[in-house]
Amino acid sequence: MKKVLLEYNTVKSLRNTGQLMNFDPQEYQKTLDFLYSFVDYSLTRNLQFSAEKFDLSRMAALLAWLGNPHQQYPVIHVAGTKGKGSTAAMIAAGLQAAGYKTGFYISPHLEDFCERIQINRQHIPGSRLVQVVEKLKPAVRQIERLTTFELTTAAGFLYFAEEQVDIAVIEVGLGGRLDATNLVTPLVSVITSISLDHTKVLGDTLDKIAAEKAGIIKPGRPVVSSPQKPEAMQVIERIAAEKEAPLIISDQPYHVEVIERTLAHQKLRIIPRKTQDHDDFEIVLPLLGDHQIENTLTALCALDVIKKYGWKLERSAVQRGFSQVKWEGRFEILNLQPPIVVDAAHNRYSALKLIETINQYFPKNRLILVFGASDDKDIPGIFAELLPRADEVIFTQSIHPRSYHADQLVEIASNYSLPKMVFLPLEAAIEQAIKRLTSDSILLVTGSIFVAAGARKFIGEISRKPEIIRRLGNRLPIS
Repeated sequence: MKKVLLEYNTVKSLRNTGQLMNFDPQEYQKTLDFLYSFVDYSLTRNLQFSAEKFDLSRMAALLAWLGNPHQQYPVIHVAGTKGKGSTAAMIAAGLQAAGYKTGFYISPHLEDFCERIQINRQHIPGSRLVQVVEKLKPAVRQIERLTTFELTTAAGFLYFAEEQVDIAVIEVGLGGRLDATNLVTPLVSVITSISLDHTKVLGDTLDKIAAEKAGIIKPGRPVVSSPQKPEAMQVIERIAAEKEAPLIISDQPYHVEVIERTLAHQKLRIIPRKTQDHDDFEIVLPLLGDHQIENTLTALCALDVIKKYGWKLERSAVQRGFSQVKWEGRFEILNLQPPIVVDAAHNRYSALKLIETINQYFPKNRLILVFGASDDKDIPGIFAELLPRADEVIFTQSIHPRSYHADQLVEIASNYSLPKMVFLPLEAAIEQAIKRLTSDSILLVTGSIFVAAGARKFIGEISRKPEIIRRLGNRLPIS
């Protein structure tokens, strides 16, 4: 029960999304308790790979028992270390804007479990999650060692089938080759930027990790890849060739020029490299940072593949979809004055891209950093990117069971000569950081998706409570 309550955002979030019709909070809570009563590797410290833990035969048996719902609609399958969520969100937004009923499966969630399963970016209603999970229970009694993620994935696949989606965009949970989502046969496989992460499970080199990600490539089905480092690209090229899967590298069909950058969007000119194909066109993207430009091209290439299958995707619809895309917790500016940014960066590469984006938009601001991470991350590598730019850092930890202890973070950061503090819980760390903000400061909260989620929730609560703003010294005029 405790693990569920840590993540469950209760009735409030459901009220905000209009899901209270026929909604029984107790039944919803029982459903979450049921799902979390199984093995949940996202909550496991020092997770190591083993064939028993990552075995697709359980998932195949579960889906077969349900009538193979994942085979009842076309799928776009998205893997990668960094950018897979943003890229998947762009693809789904483009399809939805073109008029297609679009399923969208992601993990983990930021605030409420129902975020994981969406249709046209509307979360599955809590009452429907209860119904769908009930249909899994007879199979659970017959199939041993099922996991929370396998059950959640099956629930998503079943919900999309029952709701008769036109297409579903499915984000890989971990790796790719042995991920529970990897029983789909997609129209196109998508692999975003690959870097070192989850090394105890996926391998400690780029080529090993690339082999796991490229495990989503299916025989004869096209694959779109973001540009990769040579050792990763060689693996993707080899596996695509072995499976006779046409490979598209996303920076080859298009070139990009940045027309405008603001704190609300970046305007891009997309230039086809083969000028006879199409004229130049513009995209207004509300996601900030150069890495999102790379993700834009990858999403565009995936949609281009879909068009070759006969799907109608007018350019104006794709432009409209991309202009409306949302991906919370990724360089998300929660307040303009003073600037408060949350980001779910959790490996060295994502920390590098985060600092590059900070320097693009806030080059002269003092940086106050609130940092907390999970225990399986490359903390020295992340610190090498973040701490040289920071002026002071407050270490903390989220309520997630895998959180790195804040005192240990201080020890790892001992070689960096900047003011360091520890405040627990996360809310106390954010309060302390806000008190320390000056007119030329920026507050950055980062280190894990769980820290980003907690910060979003707490700062949102502050924005609705003027008495807290006054207590913090009137430093938080929420925009």
